[in-house]
Parts: sequence; structure tokens; C-alpha cells
Amino acid sequence: MLGLGKTTLASRVYSSSPVISHFHIRAWCTVSQIYSRYNLLVQILCGICSRHPVKYLEVDEDDLALELKRVLIKTKYLLVLDDLWDVEAWNFLKNSLPNDANRSRILITSRLQNLSLGFSEAHHLRHLTDEESWQLLQKKLFGKDGCPPSLSGVGFQMAKSCRGLPLTVIHVAGILATTAQNCWEGVASRLSSSVVLDDEYFMKTLDLSYSHLPDDLKPCLLYFGAFQVDEYVFVRRLLWLWISEGFVRATEGTSLEDVAEGYLKDLIDRSLVMVSKQGTTGGAKACRIHALVHKFCVIKAKEENFLHIIHSGKDLSSLTGLRKPYRVCDQNVRNSKISELPNLRSLLLFKKSGLMPKREYLGSKLLRVLDLGNLVFDAHFLMEVVLLVHLRYLALHIGGIESIPSAIANLSRLQTFLVRGSSWKYLLPEAIWNIKTLRHLCTTSSSCGFTFPVENLEVSPDLVHLDSLNLAIDPSSQSLENILRKLPSIRRLKCRRVRPSEEPTRTSDGTLVFDNLSRLKSLSLHFFDGYGFKFPSNLKKLTLSYNQQPWSEISTIGKLPNLEVLKLLHDSFVGEEWEMKEEGFLALRVLKLIDLHFRSWTASSESFRRLEKLVVHECQKLEEVPSYLGECATLEMIEVKGCGESVVSSVKQIQQEQMDMGIADLKIIIENCGDAWST
Repeated sequence: MLGLGKTTLASRVYSSSPVISHFHIRAWCTVSQIYSRYNLLVQILCGICSRHPVKYLEVDEDDLALELKRVLIKTKYLLVLDDLWDVEAWNFLKNSLPNDANRSRILITSRLQNLSLGFSEAHHLRHLTDEESWQLLQKKLFGKDGCPPSLSGVGFQMAKSCRGLPLTVIHVAGILATTAQNCWEGVASRLSSSVVLDDEYFMKTLDLSYSHLPDDLKPCLLYFGAFQVDEYVFVRRLLWLWISEGFVRATEGTSLEDVAEGYLKDLIDRSLVMVSKQGTTGGAKACRIHALVHKFCVIKAKEENFLHIIHSGKDLSSLTGLRKPYRVCDQNVRNSKISELPNLRSLLLFKKSGLMPKREYLGSKLLRVLDLGNLVFDAHFLMEVVLLVHLRYLALHIGGIESIPSAIANLSRLQTFLVRGSSWKYLLPEAIWNIKTLRHLCTTSSSCGFTFPVENLEVSPDLVHLDSLNLAIDPSSQSLENILRKLPSIRRLKCRRVRPSEEPTRTSDGTLVFDNLSRLKSLSLHFFDGYGFKFPSNLKKLTLSYNQQPWSEISTIGKLPNLEVLKLLHDSFVGEEWEMKEEGFLALRVLKLIDLHFRSWTASSESFRRLEKLVVHECQKLEEVPSYLGECATLEMIEVKGCGESVVSSVKQIQQEQMDMGIADLKIIIENCGDAWST
């Protein structure tokens, strides 16, 4: 049954160091009851190739199957098929999974015991004993300290009421974590009063957990019902949706994004939301909810007329009599009768791909949130969208368009504009400066961005609320500094150099100035070869690629007092030697070096004092990692991929030095470096 820990166990295996080092390729695919063959193939390919699903929009199912087979052939791979419900999905996929007798493996989780797939005997998970449930509840609530004696009686009673289901234990712990200890008896009585079993019992437990939520968190949890079962939801997109929906309460001195992040953390701490992918510094980058929690959210959202999921025309016909404003998530994308819902506030087409729906979708002029997924739209449809003057959030995939129409200024309440597409730049109209509510102007790919108009900048209003921006710019136009002056609140900025096709690559002695951005926390710079940079002291995260700076320039970055994450990618720096003769990077926690062509790297004992994670990928000329890192007491993990044996040897030496210091927790991951190994 659900909640016994099948996916958790599979995830532990999938993420373990020996498994990572043993297989050349790993991919995770969540199947579930409702699936499409196309989406299964795209999900696996995206996991293997680290590509966005948009890249496969124009590829048909047969070609995807051939591409998957081509990628996997002659490699040793591990594929996890999570939550498999029928043999047909397996029969379809197995034709694309070559068996080269090289110890590739397929791991499947399923609720069904009678699947005949030709695998070895299944490993069945049992329920926990009452004592094991009590141990788990104590661990979640009190860690190593254990439960106070005064609470052990009622605590054991509640653990026993969970009937050996680990997921229920965890959710009960989430309830108790925010309940005064003198009120535990009341929670225990409500749990023990339920005599139903299995899913229905768990739903009652969830209802209890939901009733304990603060009012601000209830709509945030129910909103997960709009996504697919087991879907990994990118945190930034989720928080922007919450803000646009009006769920996030403004707090003086704190940005809405930070408040929303606090809401998510609270839901995670209550064990209602799970972190599916961590960011570089440990925060959540993607999250999901358990299938049973998803089921609860869908049912509860429908009961409260909060959100309705449409799978067919029959689902839609049941809504047309409702007059209260509500949200609709259409997972069918053929229901043109959406126009019959005149009070509709939010329309979410969370579908991986498909044909453009009919324009009758825009029947409701009261729409505040419109997310059209990966469906491709043309210029005509975009001109109709800009008539929805109440929009706060707009996400769509546009094809064959490089200029955003000036009519977008009609959307005077717009907060988030998210574009998916194949173009490498989108030219914004001069009227964009009049949308004073804008908070996020972003594309789904770092290879493209928005280009601002530079005419009449001196008389254009500032975008005082803009928080996140993907920018494409020609730095030789001298407009970058003038544009950034109009964005005083920017916190996340990605810049890509736009090089006119008729202008050859050239070297410049210019310097790009960012040090006037007092709130900037995250900065990414791509293709600015020949330019220097001035960074703000408040910067926490810096990503560089294809800038071809000499290693002598990196000392400037090393002096940034608050820099915690540094990613040097794809010829961001060039030269044979990175030599650090002075102290630097004193706040750095994460360092990623990917596809760099330097040979020697030395560091002084005054550098990298707080480093926690080092990633070195495809640095094939590098001879060794600095031995000084063995003295770094904060180091938790080193990950090396596609490097020479000498780098592996230096990492072994660092691990030995750590052990000599009495530190045995350093995690080492080695992939595709000759004789792979791990500890």
C-alpha cells in the first residue's frame, strides 16, 4: 500500500555512492496510473541528458524511443520506474532498453503484487511494529534526545494508532511539532477514534493535519492538487504562483518571495511536502507531495470550491452552474467550453506538451493566473492574451516570435511573465517600463533572455519591484549600466551576451559594472569574453561560463565577502594555471568547476576556509585537487566526474588527511574516471 516507503527505499538506493559510481547513466521515471508514452520517454531522456522538455517538443514518439535506445546502448545504466501500475507501460518501454549483458539494472516500485514482468522476486515492505513506530515518531520529534517521560505514554499511544504505516507516523509528527505538549491528549483521542483502515484512515489523519495548519498555509497546500501525481514542482515557479494568487501575506521589511519561501519551509517541516531536489546550499530547488497527500488535496480543494481538475467534458459540465470564483486545472486540453466559466480566476494547463487549444479558453476576462505549460502559441493568440487586463501571472510557450507586442502594457497588474521558446532573445517593447507591478521577467532557458529597449531610458519609470530577470544584451551598446539603474530591487540576474550576426567576435577592454546593485544576491554571466566585471559585495551566488577570462582575474571574485556559491563553467577562465597566493573565498560553501582546461591548481591555507562541497566535472587536463583542502574541517563532499586518475589519487589523499584529523564523514563520489570507486 501507499506510505510503506517503497519510493523512499528506491531513492536511497538510487542516490547511494556505490550505485552512482557503478553505473554510467542513471534515470528516474515516475509512471503512475495516468501516463502517456510520449511523456515517459521525455521524462527519461531529460533525466539522462539534463535537457528541458521543451527541447523535445517537435520530436515524435517513435523518434524519442530510438533516441533513448541510442543513448543507452553499450552503457551500464540504472533505470528506476516508480509507481508502475500495469504491464503495458513496461512492454512499451522495454523495447527502448538495450540489454548488453553489462550489468545494467531496472528497479521498479509498484502497489500491485501480481505484475508479471519477468523480473526477479519482488521485495515486499512490511508494516512497522508498534515499537518501531514509536522509535520513528520520537526520532522525528526529538532527534537523539528522546521523548520526555511525561509524554511517553500518550506518545506511544499515538504511534500505535498509526498502524505501522511510516507515512502516517511522519504526518502525526508534523502535527505534534506545532501542537503544545499539554494538548497532545486531544490529538491522540482524535486519532484513536478512527476505526477505518488503509487509505481512508490516512485521509482522516491528513484532515487532522490540515485543520492544524495556519489559514495562510491551507491554500498553499491545496494548490499542489493542480500538479500531476508525483510531479516534481520547481520551487521558484510554485512560489511565484502563490504570490500571484494572493496567498502570501505582505510582511514589512521582508520580500514576498522570502515570505512564500517561509510558507514552503513550514509545510516541509510539517512533513506535508517533500524536498525532491536540493539547491546548491541545501534549500529546496524542487518539491513534491506524496500520492495520498495529492489525493487529499484534490478532494479537499473540490469540496471547498478552491480548485477543480478537468479530465473530460463531463468534468467541465458539472462546473458551469457554479457562480463563485474558482480555479481550473485542465489536464485534457480539449475543453473549449472553458468560455462558459465567466468567473474563472485561474487557468492552469499543466500538460507536458500538445496542440494549441482553441481560443475560447480566454472567455473569462477575470483571469489572474494563466499558465499554458508547453503548448505552443502564435502571435495571434498572444495578442488575445494581452486583453486579459487582470492577469498577474502569465506563462506560455511562443513560437516564431522574437518581439513582444507593445500591447502587453495592457497587463498593468502583471507580476510574473515566464516565456518558453526556442528563440535566443525576446525584444521587449518600450511600454514594458509602464508595468510597474512586474516582479519576474524570466525564460526557462539560460541560453535566451529578454532585450530591453534603450530609447528614452532617462524618462522611463523604474521597475522598482523587479526581483528576477533573464537579460540578453549587447554590452558594446553601453546600455547595460543604464538599464540596471532602472532596476533597484533586482535580486536574481542572468545575463547573456547578444552578438549581432554581422559583427565578428572581438576583444574589448570594457568593464561591466554590477556593483551598484545593492540587493543583488545571484548573478549569472554568459559569453562575455573580453570583458571585465565589477561585482557587488552583497553577492551570494555567481555563475560564469564562456567568458574566457585569465585566471589572474579570479582574485577579484575571491575577495567578495558574502559569496557562498561559485560555479565556473565551460571556459569561464582560460590558462594553464590557477594559483592562489593570498587569502580568498572565505565565505564560500560550494565550488563547481565544469569543463575547464587548466592543468595546475594550487591554493594557500588562507583560502576556502568554509568550503563544504567541491564538484569537479570534465576537467580532463587537471593534474590534482589542492592538498590543502584536506585541512578544511568544514568539507562534506567531493564529487569528481570525467577527470584523470591523478585527480582521483589527490582526492583519496584528501580523504586520508581528513581521517587523520579524526573526520570520517567526508563523502566522495567518483564517476567515469577510469576505475570508478566510492566510499
